Amino acid sequence: MKRAAVPAFALSVLYGCAWHQQSALNPGGPQAAKIDTLWWSFFWLLGVIFIIVMTVLLLTLTGRRANMEREALEVTHKASPQTESQTRRIVTGATIITILILFVLIVASVGTGKAIADLGFKKNPLTIQVTGNQWWWEIQYINGDASQTLVTANEMHIPVGRPVQILGQSQDVIHSFWVPNLHGKRDLIPSRTTNEWIEADQPGAYRGQCAEFCGLQHAHMALWVIAEPEDRFDAWMRAQLQPAASPSTQETIRGQQVFLNNACVFCHQIRGTTAGGQNAPDLTHFGSRRGIAANTVPNTKGNLAGWIVDPQSMKPGNHMATIAVNSTDLQPLVDYLESLK
Repeated sequence: MKRAAVPAFALSVLYGCAWHQQSALNPGGPQAAKIDTLWWSFFWLLGVIFIIVMTVLLLTLTGRRANMEREALEVTHKASPQTESQTRRIVTGATIITILILFVLIVASVGTGKAIADLGFKKNPLTIQVTGNQWWWEIQYINGDASQTLVTANEMHIPVGRPVQILGQSQDVIHSFWVPNLHGKRDLIPSRTTNEWIEADQPGAYRGQCAEFCGLQHAHMALWVIAEPEDRFDAWMRAQLQPAASPSTQETIRGQQVFLNNACVFCHQIRGTTAGGQNAPDLTHFGSRRGIAANTVPNTKGNLAGWIVDPQSMKPGNHMATIAVNSTDLQPLVDYLESLK
């Protein structure tokens, strides 16, 4: 019993540490707040019903035991007409109350769904196309001006207080876009485009997750949604629209040459260079991101070096090719990628 309690306690501590990052019960936007209100309404109402039912059951079992003791002393026992009438009234009343409660729950649920959908009618929305891949996220900021269209990966920035339209797609299997602090899940189905609206009403970093099993590394398919004030978002967007920074040291110059002379260019793109691959995350501003491999590990030089040398040991089954990089080229390559802010 004690051994079982230790893992449970550890899990509760870890969950408490991550509470603000990924929880439907810690809303960071109006839609999540409505879902939170609905959840707690259900919880308290059904909790009270559970307590009442358990109390009645306990009282019934206690009374039944007393009745059985009396029946053992009697030859025959038959309920009186008054008792039968009272029982019928109780059953009828309980049935009516149950139907009314179910009706109230249905109305509350439908009303919450309608209130969430109404967000899409706000003005000045930001449109972002989210594409699920095994096992990473492509994030594309849609703009009528092609020069203002931004493509990044596994990290989405949004302005606080502005509605965001999420156009969901999948390149392979069914995925599910889910940022519980901002909204419920929405499935991404191949050959179809789904539509969802989110909005953050307070700054913060909200962790998202694929919520539909999509293969071996489903659990390691995460993304971050960074909500920030409008001016900081605009500054981030302007910086992200710029081509990759040119290497400024001998080490980063050497690292760029290593990158461009290897098979990396067939899958990855770095705007401002000859690397134009379209099958893997865009690395133009890779150094500014929080994580590697769809946030499987933090973006540090040590993790990046390990990911380049042996990606299968860090995320088995992923589609990144193992590139034979010798030890003298590895450090310059890591320095160059980390310089892409």
